[in-house]
Amino acid sequence: MLQANAFTQNKYSVVISEIMSDPTPQIGLPNVEWIEIRNTATSAINLQNWRVGDANGVSGPLPNFLLQPDSSAIICGTTAAVTMQQYGRTFAVTSFPSLDNTGETIFIRSNSGATIHAVEYNLSWFNNAVKSDGGWTLEMVDTKNPCSAANNWRASIDTRGGTPGIKNSVDGINNDQTAPALIRAFAIDNSTVLLTFDESLDSVSAATAANYQFSNGIGTAVTAVCLAPLFNTVQLTVNSQLQSGTVYTVTASNVKDCSGNSITAFNSTKLGLSSAAVANDIIINEVLFNPTSDGTDYVEIYNRSNKIINLKTLLLANRSSAGAIANMRALTATDRAMFPGEYLVLSEDEATVKRQFIAKNLSAFLNLSSMPSYSDDKGNVVLTDNGGLVIDELAYDDKWHFALISNSEGVALERIDPNADTQNKDNWHSAAKDVGYGTPGYQNSQFRLDLQVQGDVTAMPEVFSPDNDGTDDFLTITYRFPETGYVMNITVFDAAGRPVKALQRNAICSQQGNFRWDGLNDKLQQLPLGPYVIFTEVFNLQGKVKRFKNQVVLARRL
Repeated sequence: MLQANAFTQNKYSVVISEIMSDPTPQIGLPNVEWIEIRNTATSAINLQNWRVGDANGVSGPLPNFLLQPDSSAIICGTTAAVTMQQYGRTFAVTSFPSLDNTGETIFIRSNSGATIHAVEYNLSWFNNAVKSDGGWTLEMVDTKNPCSAANNWRASIDTRGGTPGIKNSVDGINNDQTAPALIRAFAIDNSTVLLTFDESLDSVSAATAANYQFSNGIGTAVTAVCLAPLFNTVQLTVNSQLQSGTVYTVTASNVKDCSGNSITAFNSTKLGLSSAAVANDIIINEVLFNPTSDGTDYVEIYNRSNKIINLKTLLLANRSSAGAIANMRALTATDRAMFPGEYLVLSEDEATVKRQFIAKNLSAFLNLSSMPSYSDDKGNVVLTDNGGLVIDELAYDDKWHFALISNSEGVALERIDPNADTQNKDNWHSAAKDVGYGTPGYQNSQFRLDLQVQGDVTAMPEVFSPDNDGTDDFLTITYRFPETGYVMNITVFDAAGRPVKALQRNAICSQQGNFRWDGLNDKLQQLPLGPYVIFTEVFNLQGKVKRFKNQVVLARRL
């Protein structure tokens, strides 16, 4: 017979099977928050002195009650119990956690303080924009598969909005046959590293130090601890100190999830010591501020520095009508490194962004519990550190979109050159149609490092003799550009710097071509022998200018 409160036997013997975190708007169930738990063991389990909790604390104790195998109970706050009792066995606890709509970790502990089960849910698990807006529960599909996260949870399909006290409406067999993946690492200090996996792990294999190997001479981990409540993070220590400015690789081997699947392909990630961000280390790179009616705002940031930066130190904000920085939102409450050259997409519903746009890098997304408000016509996107330093800011305007786009709804505004000024409106352009009007998480469709004119202008031969003898009778000025639409001015100057010939004015160029000079001035008179300078100005479509100087010699046969 199972020992009711023995942690080694009873981990996952009781699971959180349904969550009502946002009961508004009310669909059919009471307008209160609650969770449902289920006994997945083969024997009754006494819930006396068990508690539920989140990052902010734990509830008061549950009463002396034997939860029978394959039976459930509802847990809620004291004021909610009256309305929830009609749906089945209901326990009111003091200090019931206030459930966030997304990004919340909720757990249940035994009377010994051991974490039996924990869930870190978010809005993307609904996979339904209407239901994620409130009034519907998240239900676990297979209670025998408690470690899987999004893959084992669905929005309720019961017409009431949930199934408290009875079998879940999405109940089914959903065996975990997927190996765990190592998704990120963070160096807490020069000898302590925190690894994050995509699901809960088997504590024995996860806590085996020999299963973790570091690059650059660091070697094998010295200690390993698998951390509650989710058991998807492992804290490691190493003997050799990590060095600032060095990017390391850590590889996990023989680590299993709680279903026994061993880690395989996705078992390595990079890490390094982080540095404080200063202005323009991380830039605002793309903004969707006018999404479709079923879409959501997003802001993409890009680390253009050579630093590893801790995202926990950054906040996203806007400005109030008075111009003050307002509505600041921390990017994450946990340590997370952003490496040089990385993109990150900030939104409150990454599933919607991934569904509506091409998502080439699924790991480049971060859900915020809520986003600052960004107006559809104009507004301010502000990125600050936790000390109030503005890292980057964009005062955008819907008029910056390409003029021929009649409806900019659902079209992201992309930065063209990450090294150019953020507030230069000519450094922004509508995302291209062929990428679906947005490139969240990867290089912008309008990306270009140098807005200056690209191409070459040459003048040959360097010595020419316009005497009609059939040899080098004229000078050929040849141009070559990467695209059409350039405009060119060509002026000839003598050795004293005086203009003697306006060869071309506002000439529209193809990608490549040439112009000729016969050695005559503007009055069609022969010019004296000697050196001349061919001065060429080329304008591109953004109004940028590049100038070329070619020196030639005008000569004649004696």
